[in-house]
Parts: sequence; structure tokens; C-alpha cells
Amino acid sequence: MKILNFGSINLDYVYRVPHIVRPGETIPSKSFKVFAGGKGANQSVALAKAGATVIHAGKVGSQDRWLVDRLAKMGVDTRFIEMTKDSTGHAIIQVDDNGENAIFLFQGANMQIERRHIDSVFSAMEEDALLLLQNEISEIPYIISTAREKNMKVCLNPAPFDDSVCRYPLDLVNILVFNETEGQGLTGKEPEEEIITELARRFPQCTIILTLGAEGAVYHCAGEHIRVPAPKVQAVDTTAAGDTFIGYFLALYAEGMDPRFCLENACRAASICVTRHGASDSIPERHTVMAKK
Repeated sequence: MKILNFGSINLDYVYRVPHIVRPGETIPSKSFKVFAGGKGANQSVALAKAGATVIHAGKVGSQDRWLVDRLAKMGVDTRFIEMTKDSTGHAIIQVDDNGENAIFLFQGANMQIERRHIDSVFSAMEEDALLLLQNEISEIPYIISTAREKNMKVCLNPAPFDDSVCRYPLDLVNILVFNETEGQGLTGKEPEEEIITELARRFPQCTIILTLGAEGAVYHCAGEHIRVPAPKVQAVDTTAAGDTFIGYFLALYAEGMDPRFCLENACRAASICVTRHGASDSIPERHTVMAKK
């Protein structure tokens, strides 16, 4: 099964800080690095490293073609990435001494996705492909509807979450992957169990996956409920951990693996990711994930 990822491509400006800066505070940064990032691009890299056949569609500023070249080098099909005069999206990321991060985002070219581009991409796609989306590009409702018209399955990661997500055609989504904050935004509920119960009630045919960071992940579909723990590690940078999880889960899911196997290996991949610095640079190869049992 081919996976089409219609997603963001960003530059990540990463600052190491002793703690996340507080309002009105000025602190020195211990280091500064520039990485390739964006939830979309990170998830495409994770898919490719997990062994999936992945096609990435999106937009990037023409001055940053190296981001596209890098995706291609990692095995991602980049023929549907358009170059534009608009600025490439970028993120300012603080990473503290505990490996936690705080991020603000400039969306740039990611918000210039046009229906012309979308129609061109889907005209070349096969019906048995799977679509992956995040919430960092424009025209998401149109992309979801177009994919379902082609009988493609749709996986949505509603991150970063905002109120617009609640207006998306979520009833057309086959797989919903989210963390606790996103789950609270979708349902207005807080306990894990209430979030899952509410989403299962609204979307009974949808596969629901709740990621819990260091606590692992939960899978719920048609009455089947699976929870797996995450391996215990010393985190140095949690950037792209969720993207790594999603890429590995979907890659294995596309191979027809059972849900528990997909969850366990996705959690294992994410646990390796957080022991490394950077975004897509920190995503492990499949042989490393499978060997670490």
C-alpha cells in the first residue's frame, strides 16, 4: 500500500536552553542548530525509514530546495512537492535540560496549498493508497473529501490543534491519531478513558489512537482496546517523537501487521528518537527499531 503524505515542510531553528523561557524573561541559549523539520516531512521520513512506500506532496520556498533533496535522498517520492516564491515554513524550538520543548510556528508556504495542486496529485493516485494529513497546511477539508472520493483511506493527525479541526469532515477519517491535548480539544473531555469513549461514540467506524508520550499509546477500534507501554529511556529531545510514532505505526499497518505489533514498534521507535537531538535527524532506521527488543 502506497502512503500519500500531504504535509508540511519546515526549517527548524533549535535552541538549547536551561529551561523554557518565561514571559518577560531573557536567557542565554547554550547552542543553536538548524534542522529539516515540519510534522509532514518528519512523518514522511519516519515512513520511509520504517520501510513504507511514501509520496510527499506540499510546498517549499525555492531558496530551500535542499529540504526536498534531503527527503528524496531518504527514499521519499518528492515529485508532488512544488517550489514557490513564498518563504518556507519554519519553527522556533526551545529544548530544555529535561528534553522537553516549546515551539512556535511560521506556516509560510505550507498555507499556500491550492486546489489545482491537490487535484493534480490525486489524479495520479491509486485507489488503494492511504492518505496521511497533519494540521500544518491549507485546504485540509478539501483534501480529505477528495481522497474519500477516490476510495482512499484517510489518517489524520490533528496537530497542532486549533478550533478549525472541529469543523473538518472528521466522519470521513478512517484513522485518527492524537495526543491528550488534542483529544481534549476534540472532545472537551480530560481523562483518557472519556476522550476515547466520546470519540468512539461519534465515529464508531474510526480507528482511534491516543499517544501518551512516556506512558505509551492506546488503540481503540470496533470494541478492540489495546494499550502498550513505552520503553523507559532518558530523553534528551522530544521533538519529532510523535511523528516517529505515526510513521512507524502506519508503515507497519500498511504491511498488514496486527495493531499490537504496530503499537509496540511505533512506541519503540519513538523511544529511540527522544534519545537523539533534532527532528527528522533523530528518527531511527527500521533495523535499529526491530533489533531493540
